[in-house]
Amino acid sequence: MKETGGHGVGAGVDWLVSAAPDPDDWRRRWESDPRGVALFPTGRHWDVLVLPGGIAGPTLDVLKRLTDRPGPVLAHFGAARRGRNPAPRMGFFVPPGSSERWVGTGTHAAGPGAWVVLPYPGRTAGGVRWVVLPDGSGTLTDPAMLELSMHEAAAVAAGPARE
Repeated sequence: MKETGGHGVGAGVDWLVSAAPDPDDWRRRWESDPRGVALFPTGRHWDVLVLPGGIAGPTLDVLKRLTDRPGPVLAHFGAARRGRNPAPRMGFFVPPGSSERWVGTGTHAAGPGAWVVLPYPGRTAGGVRWVVLPDGSGTLTDPAMLELSMHEAAAVAAGPARE
């Protein structure tokens, strides 16, 4: 039975498919796909800012301390599994338009005209899984708060300042 309304996996699915060109068709294909993944457009309800593995996890830790609840976050373990990077890259869902203003070394931004592969909430698909599930509330991460969290995570990683 599909959960609808309120907050939770069903509400998260409803919110995600609402960004698709044909939400009902997208939902059917996504739910029946044996891999449990679907390609979704960015730029309508959200943009996605992708941080490299070395800073992504610590940034999420800081963000969770600074906010009641960050927006949805995806982790991609592909590079980590292949031994290129021990930590997963993470995609933070931010308000539409954020990608156009985002500048950061080693980061990527997906906005209007881009597409992202999303696993069905609650499932792991290949090397991609949700770290913070979409709950259907439409909560997104504030890019300024994300940037602040990145700076704090980088400062902690750098250790005490040398004088």
